Amino acid sequence: MRFFSRNKEPAPAEEQQRREQNREKEIVPAQIENRDAEAAVPAVVAEIDPVLEKRVRRKMDMRIVPLVSALYLLSFLDRSNIGNARIAGMTEDLDLTGDRYDWLLTIFYISYIIFEFQAIMWKIVSPHRWAAFVVFGWGLISTVQAGIHTWAAEMALRFMMGLTEAGYGPGIPYLLSFFYLRHELGLRIGVFLSAAPLANTFAGALAYGITSGSPGIAKWRVLFLVEGLPTIVMAVVAWFFLPDSPEKARFLNEEEKAVAKSRGVRQAGAATRVGHANWKEMGQGLADPKGWILGLMYFSCNVSFSSLPVFLPTILKEMGFSAINAQGLTAPPFFLSFLITIITPYIADRTQQRGIMLVILTIIGGIGYVILAAAKGVGARYFGVFMAAAGIFPAIANILPWVLNNQGSDTRRGAGIIILNLIGQCGPLLGTRLYPSHEGPFYVKGQSVCAAFMFFTTILVIILRTILVWENKRLDKKYGTIAQQKQAMQEAQVGGERKAEVAVENYGPLFRYAV
Repeated sequence: MRFFSRNKEPAPAEEQQRREQNREKEIVPAQIENRDAEAAVPAVVAEIDPVLEKRVRRKMDMRIVPLVSALYLLSFLDRSNIGNARIAGMTEDLDLTGDRYDWLLTIFYISYIIFEFQAIMWKIVSPHRWAAFVVFGWGLISTVQAGIHTWAAEMALRFMMGLTEAGYGPGIPYLLSFFYLRHELGLRIGVFLSAAPLANTFAGALAYGITSGSPGIAKWRVLFLVEGLPTIVMAVVAWFFLPDSPEKARFLNEEEKAVAKSRGVRQAGAATRVGHANWKEMGQGLADPKGWILGLMYFSCNVSFSSLPVFLPTILKEMGFSAINAQGLTAPPFFLSFLITIITPYIADRTQQRGIMLVILTIIGGIGYVILAAAKGVGARYFGVFMAAAGIFPAIANILPWVLNNQGSDTRRGAGIIILNLIGQCGPLLGTRLYPSHEGPFYVKGQSVCAAFMFFTTILVIILRTILVWENKRLDKKYGTIAQQKQAMQEAQVGGERKAEVAVENYGPLFRYAV
C-alpha cells in the first residue's frame, strides 16, 4: 500500500522514541481535544499520498454530489411548482381567492421551520435510511396534490411537505462535511445548491411543455404527477446508493477507504462521524454569536430566495406575456443563476475570500430588485430579474459553506446548521407575503423590501468578516502564524527525517477562520 508518503526507512527504535519526545516538546500542542469522540488524538497524522487522495475525492464527487444534488433538484421542483400550477388553472379549480395562495406558500415554511432540528438526524441515523425516508415522504405528498379538490386539503399537504423536506435540504451541507475537508466544501455545496435554480429552469420549461398541450385532466394536476412520481423512485436510489460514511462507501476499495478514514481524522479528530452527537458541543455551537449573524444573513437572503421562484411566473405574466410564454421565460434567468452558483463558491474556495464574494453577490441581487421596483419597461424589468437571480441563489451557496468552514467539530457544525435554518427559514414567512395580487403588475413594495434585505445582507457580511479577521489576528498572536508553526514542525524533524505531517483540521493552533 502507498497510503502514506515516506522518504526514508524508519530510524532505530531508540532514535525514533527520542524524536517523538522532541516532537512533543517543540510542536505547538501535540494533542487537541476530540470533542465528538470525547478522546484525544494526535495533532499530526501522516501525510496521505496525494494521488490516492485525489482519486478518493474524485470518486466521491462522481457518486455522492450528483445524487444529493439530483434529490435537491426534485425537492425544490416539488416545493416551487405551485407557482407554475397557479397560472395553469389551479387558482380557479381550488378557488384561491384573496390571500389563499399566499397561505399555501407560508404554511410550507411554517412546518419547515418547526422541524429544522432534523438536520442533526444525519449524524444520528444512517444517512441512506434517513434520506430514503424523507425523500419518499415528500415525493408521495407532491404526487397526491394532483388528486385534491379543496384549498384546505392543499394546505394540509403543503404543511406535510414542509415537514419532510426540512429533513433533507438543510442537512445535506452538514452531511457533505463528513466527506470533504474544509477547503473542499464550498464547490461541492455550490454544486448541490445549484440544483435549486436548475430546478426552476426545468420547472419553467416543463410547465411550458405541459401547459401548451391538451391533457385529459387539468394541466396543473398533470404537472404535480409528472414532477412528483420520479421523487418516489429516487427514494429507492437513495437507499441503495447513498453511503453512510466515506469508509463505508462501496465504491471505494480497501486502500481508498483507509485514505478516507485518515481524512476523517484530519478533519475532525476521529474517523467515525455518524452515530453519536456531543450535546455539550451542541450547546456551545448554539451559543456562538457568529452563528447568529450567519442566521440573520440567511434570513435576509431567504426573503428573496423564497419569493422569486413562486412569484416569477406571475410577475412575468403581468408584464404582458401570455401564461404559456411566462412559464418559458422563467428558464433563462434561473439557468444563469445555476452557472454562477457553481462558479462563485469555487472561486471563494480558491481565494479563501468568501466574505468578499458575498458582498459582490448581494449587491448584484439588490440592484436587480431596485430595477424591478423602479423600472416600468418590460426589457429593463426582465434584465432586473436576471440580476436578482444571479445574486440570490449564489449568495445562499456561499453562506452555507461559511457556516461549516468556521466550526471545528462535527457537532458544532450541526449546531451551526440548525441555527442557520431556524433563523434563516423565517425569511420565507415574510418573502411569501410580499406580492399580494392587488399590488400587481409592478409589486413595488415587494421588490423594494427584497432589495433592502439584500443590502442588509451586505452589511452583515462586512460585520462578520471584520470579526473573523480580528479573531485570526488574535490566534496568530497567541500561537504564531500558520507559516511560523509549519516552519517549527519542519525544524522539529531530527537527523534529516522528512516524514511529512499534517495538522488535524479541528480547533487548535492551526485552526483559522475562513474569511
